[in-house]
Amino acid sequence: MPQPLDDRDERDPRRWLILAICCMSLFIVGLDATVVNVALPAIRSDLHASVAQLQWTIDAYTLTLAALLMLSGSTADRLGRARVFQIGLVLFTLGSLLCSIAPNAQLLIAFRVVQAIGGSMLNPVAMSIIRNTFTDPRERAQAIGIWGGVIGISMAFGPIVGGLLVEAVGWRAIFWINVPVGIAAVLLTARFVPESKAARARRLDPIGQALVIVLLVSLTYGIIEAPSSGWTSGKSVALFATAAVALVALIVHELRHREPLIDVRFFRSAPFSGATAIAVATFAALGGFLFLNSLYLQEARHFSPLHAGLWMVPMAAMTLVFGPISGRLVGRLGARPSLVLGGAGILLGGLLLTDLNETTSFLHLLVGYGLFGIGFGFVNPPITNTAVSGMPADQAGVAAAVASTSRQVGSSLGVAVLGAIAVPASAVAAPGQIVSAGHLGWWVIAACGAIVLVLGLATTSRWARGTASRTAALLREQPVGA
Repeated sequence: MPQPLDDRDERDPRRWLILAICCMSLFIVGLDATVVNVALPAIRSDLHASVAQLQWTIDAYTLTLAALLMLSGSTADRLGRARVFQIGLVLFTLGSLLCSIAPNAQLLIAFRVVQAIGGSMLNPVAMSIIRNTFTDPRERAQAIGIWGGVIGISMAFGPIVGGLLVEAVGWRAIFWINVPVGIAAVLLTARFVPESKAARARRLDPIGQALVIVLLVSLTYGIIEAPSSGWTSGKSVALFATAAVALVALIVHELRHREPLIDVRFFRSAPFSGATAIAVATFAALGGFLFLNSLYLQEARHFSPLHAGLWMVPMAAMTLVFGPISGRLVGRLGARPSLVLGGAGILLGGLLLTDLNETTSFLHLLVGYGLFGIGFGFVNPPITNTAVSGMPADQAGVAAAVASTSRQVGSSLGVAVLGAIAVPASAVAAPGQIVSAGHLGWWVIAACGAIVLVLGLATTSRWARGTASRTAALLREQPVGA
């Protein structure tokens, strides 16, 4: 078993090796988001998958992540972070291997769930390991900065790697690349990452966890299946009703539970509520952007997977460039400028793409994709900062976890909604049908940008800061469940 780090020896090189191991986990999980989108047309053709099954190929992964992130974090605090991290790596690697040999769309979706169960144990647990490893505030800030930069790198490399693999080998190869990285990370974790636990771990909330799963799955399932079964059919109404009942039950239960999965009183803080909504809107726009573009570029424009992947790079590159700029801007001027600029970028990028056709110029695409990437780059960093604004120090971690969960929920809803309203159901739709159906989707993405812009202004106002202060005082004075 690895020896614990000596907190007095800040020169211990193992700190940076542990950071590298944690970044490996973030890289493969982040890579999977953009890699799979590029492969969707190939999966559709090879497995004869429907649009709904393509949506579930993405959403089975993101929904599972969203539902289990907070549970995985608290489980790691209780059982040991290195142990849970290793279990997550094993499950993610096994899930990737199973995805690569899936004989049909149904099993591919099931194996994506296995992947995501493992993935939910990686990012939040890795962040806890980093915070526990780097005790010096300056080094910790550097480590978290590197950690955040890996997100942009994985987004930038994902489309290129995915395009190369799909074109040269086939879509199954996008899952093979996770296997050697995952095995290496398991072995390195066992050798170098010392075990650590929280001094006092939060109690589990199985009822709250179950209600979150029912809420997310029934809502997403209803949106995905409604185009084929009918929005007012008995099946759709039952699914949406189930989601509504689960939401009400979750609120009632969490208000009464002594250590809830989500303290719903957080939502009395306008910055926290706004950050949650901003995260959902931003990542709904991102999920929809990647989903629509993969089909547009390959099925309407007949680009090769590699060519389509390269067209994702302007967006990812702008995110990589403007994300750190946004982080520095937040440190100097607060979250408002970044949120307003980010919302404006997503809004303008979406509007510019609402009139796409089969002959849209490359310059038009480049500007639209670039504006979207600039907007996303500006918005992502201040989300967590806004969520924890004014929160008591002992509640900041939970608030940040809710913000992370909201990102995954947004991505799932973006794919579900845009797939339902902006993609032809037929697998043999003509290019003109694919293009015209997508126009409404780009208007939705532009609307997401407008929501971010408006909420960015509202949740950083003096009134909003006042609600955060009052919420923090309430949380300190009245323990949960009192």
